[in-house]
Amino acid sequence: MPKFTLTRQQKHQLETQHKKSRDARERDRIKAVLLRSEGWTTKAIAQALRLHETSIIRHIDYFLSKAQLKPENGGSEGRLTDSQTQELIEHIEEYTYAHTHQIVAYVSDRWNIRYTVSGLTKWLHQNGFSYKKPKGVPHKADADKQAEFIKAYKALKAELPEDEALLFIDAVHPTQATKITSGWIKKGADKIINTTGSRTRLNIVGAIELGNLPAAVFEQYKTVSGEAIIDFFRKFRSAYASLNVIHIALDGAGYHRSQEVVEEAEKLNIKLHYLPPYSPNLNPMERLWKVMNEYVRNNQYFPKPKDFRQKINDFLEVTLPEMGASLSSRINDNFQRLNPAS
Repeated sequence: MPKFTLTRQQKHQLETQHKKSRDARERDRIKAVLLRSEGWTTKAIAQALRLHETSIIRHIDYFLSKAQLKPENGGSEGRLTDSQTQELIEHIEEYTYAHTHQIVAYVSDRWNIRYTVSGLTKWLHQNGFSYKKPKGVPHKADADKQAEFIKAYKALKAELPEDEALLFIDAVHPTQATKITSGWIKKGADKIINTTGSRTRLNIVGAIELGNLPAAVFEQYKTVSGEAIIDFFRKFRSAYASLNVIHIALDGAGYHRSQEVVEEAEKLNIKLHYLPPYSPNLNPMERLWKVMNEYVRNNQYFPKPKDFRQKINDFLEVTLPEMGASLSSRINDNFQRLNPAS
């Protein structure tokens, strides 16, 4: 690389820019230009800055041709064309990468363009990507059947007489085992939580009426079976004894469809409305169980089964009735259809 000199004004401008810059990469490029103008070889500059010599040559050439030193495109060593950018966007939309360095390697292998991890992270944000979990969808979910249920549900809700009610029911099986979840933890530190692999499990059946969560009904059973569901029907029917008909939306589990359960529902003037298969998104009870986990189980250690049972009971019998009215923004019938991933 030929030698070059800087005017006193150019050198002063570069030194001022170096003092003001907070970007370590930009400061390295300024130092490379200043040192080369002072007679340093590119090899010596590379050794001093702990960079590859080809990078030093490229930075100096870029300064001499364009008088520019700031890293482009969020810190890349190159720049994707519009067609390459679109191709990369489509590629990342199809393939989910867990780490940015994997995309850095892909770009390098595909186009021989080098990005830093921080540079490509900026590129990802600029192009509409964020780091989050994919949304799991049951592979057998039927979007058309879900749409049919939502339409029928809205019609039923709109025409519901005053002496009838519409409830959702579901069963859940929380365990005493510690449920580790993400949370805000100080950077550079590990937060230690005791864990247990206890298999102690509760079998809870619940029924809720949207807009009236404090009146939710829950029962615990040794196992959830047709016999347990019949017993639950009778108990929550007594809680709504003043109503003529109770409509229940529930999933199609075998114990919900047994002949004995269907016959008992008819006797109690309960009308069953089965959700489409693989449609947990259409049952607000699933959202209630999530809230219960947040208050009771997430990152919680229970040394004894009785501690675990007590915490669950406290939520169902005390916490939920107290806070139920405030959960309408989370536990509601703003349903979304789940389209299969394919």
